[in-house]
Amino acid sequence: MASFAPRPIPSPLHLRLAVVGAGAAGLVAARELRREGHGVVVFERGASLGGTWVYTPAVESDPLGIDPARNIVHSSLYKSLRTNLPRECMGFLDYPFVPRGGGDARRFPSHEEVLRYLENFAEEFGLIELIRFRTEVERVERELDGKRWIVKSREVGAGGEKKREVYDGVVVCNGHYTEPHIAEISGIDAWPGKQMHSHNYRVPEPFVNQVVIIIGSSASAVDISRDVARLAKEVHIASRSVTGRVPAKVPSYENMWFHSTIERAERDGSVVFHDGSLVYADVIIHCTGYKYYFPFLETNGVLTVDDNRVSPLYKHVFPPQLAPSLSFIGLPWKVVPFPLVELQSKWLAGILSGRIELPSEEDMLKDVKADYQRLEMKGWPKRYAHNFSDCQFEYDDWLAEQCGLPPVEDWRKEMYVVASKNRVARPELYRDEWDDDHLVERAYKYFENLV
Repeated sequence: MASFAPRPIPSPLHLRLAVVGAGAAGLVAARELRREGHGVVVFERGASLGGTWVYTPAVESDPLGIDPARNIVHSSLYKSLRTNLPRECMGFLDYPFVPRGGGDARRFPSHEEVLRYLENFAEEFGLIELIRFRTEVERVERELDGKRWIVKSREVGAGGEKKREVYDGVVVCNGHYTEPHIAEISGIDAWPGKQMHSHNYRVPEPFVNQVVIIIGSSASAVDISRDVARLAKEVHIASRSVTGRVPAKVPSYENMWFHSTIERAERDGSVVFHDGSLVYADVIIHCTGYKYYFPFLETNGVLTVDDNRVSPLYKHVFPPQLAPSLSFIGLPWKVVPFPLVELQSKWLAGILSGRIELPSEEDMLKDVKADYQRLEMKGWPKRYAHNFSDCQFEYDDWLAEQCGLPPVEDWRKEMYVVASKNRVARPELYRDEWDDDHLVERAYKYFENLV
């Protein structure tokens, strides 16, 4: 069986590379770059690895997360979170996410188990020694000659040491679950209730006997609405995806309703929905996603973020004018993230070593333009540019082909589809009831044959 863990001969190129972030993307990027013989430094603002999978009860001073002077908390985890994908399909391609003793052995485990998996991964491949913990990247910019990158960093905390270093390349892996996107609501400035973003949600206890409105229909909205409903008086879910007769009771809940989107908020504390219903609410929780945010990166206008589209990027990784010395790992969403960032990292590492060739700048820009035209023909807004809901495995397989690797395993693709359907059909039970044991069996046979 072909392996997804090739051991490439070290390249004659020995580059000094900076990786921003020690989450899943940064860890696997560091591994692949070092496998190619490059020197790697990983900058991690936190005191531990794991990125978005590091839970903390701490929340930001601004519950909405829009005050630039707020104390920033990088974790968006809520205490009750379990994965919404089965562990077999969500792990790295060559490092199975299987129970390893002493942890959470469920197929849809807790966030603690995912963090433990990433910690084991980092230890297994000797990555911890590459990480500078509690070190924040303050600025990344090109040298005057445009050949290398200046990275300015500082140790977190009062009096932290500052450094100015030069690298041959920078890999941005800082994630996209920190800078909240907030829904626009007419009249909200005069509304007397409280607002917060799901980024700052941790536990349901603050909402005892309160009337809560949750905006959104993503995985976090589904989970948080169920969590809050255990203690709240009422929960009302406002979503663009709600169709049919609304408001409507959520099955299995006596205190939760689906609504259409919010039309306006009033001074008297009421919130009016487009379906004509009205609710007097105490709290609005925005489960409305996040913005791509790179405050440290200076490209002199070469790269922009417009309506949450990072542009231009060839295959969502390389800015054509700055390739391959600047790259981004992990921007796509609505994906199985770990295999995708692993393949992106393998492709990046091969390119930086000269084993894999990039198209010309002109051809990369043509490809970017064609991709944007495809999205426009579908009627998708710019903010969906990195939404891979209809193309993730095609993209994964393209990356694998570029790296000389086999396509992503069929069982992994099938398991993702089955789990997604089960999540819709049984939102309350899909993590504990399923009918894809035949795919689990195939997965473990595959794991046994990895070399």
